[in-house]
Amino acid sequence: QVQLVESGGGLVQAGGSLRLSCAASGRSFSYYAMGWFRQAPGKEREVVATISGGGAGTAYADSVKGRFTISRDNAKSTVYLTMNSLKPEDTAVYYCAARSTGAVSLNPSDYTYWGQGTQVTVSS
Repeated sequence: QVQLVESGGGLVQAGGSLRLSCAASGRSFSYYAMGWFRQAPGKEREVVATISGGGAGTAYADSVKGRFTISRDNAKSTVYLTMNSLKPEDTAVYYCAARSTGAVSLNPSDYTYWGQGTQVTVSS
C-alpha cells in the first residue's frame, strides 16, 4: 500500500516555473514506476510524465516535452516534476500516481495509487 501527498502547486505567471513534489509512504517506493497526470475542468485525466522505478527511464507527453522534467529520489521516497516555461494551457489539477510495477506506462488506468492532487494555475 502506498500513500501519496503532492505539494508545490500554486498560481504562476505564464513563462514562469514551478516544482511539484510527491512524497510517498511505504517501504517499496523504488519498485514502483511513478507518474504525473493532470486534469483540467471538463477534460479527461492525461499523462504528463512518467519515470521508471530506478529512475533511468522517463517518458513525456508531447505537449510538455522540453519544458517539464520528472525525477525521483528513492532515498527520500519522493518524485518531482519541474515545470518551466509554463503556459495557460498547463492549468490543471496535477496528480501523482504509483504503478504496482517498475515499468513506465503512459496510461492512467495502469496506475494503482493516487494522491489528492495539487492545483496549478498559469495566468496569461
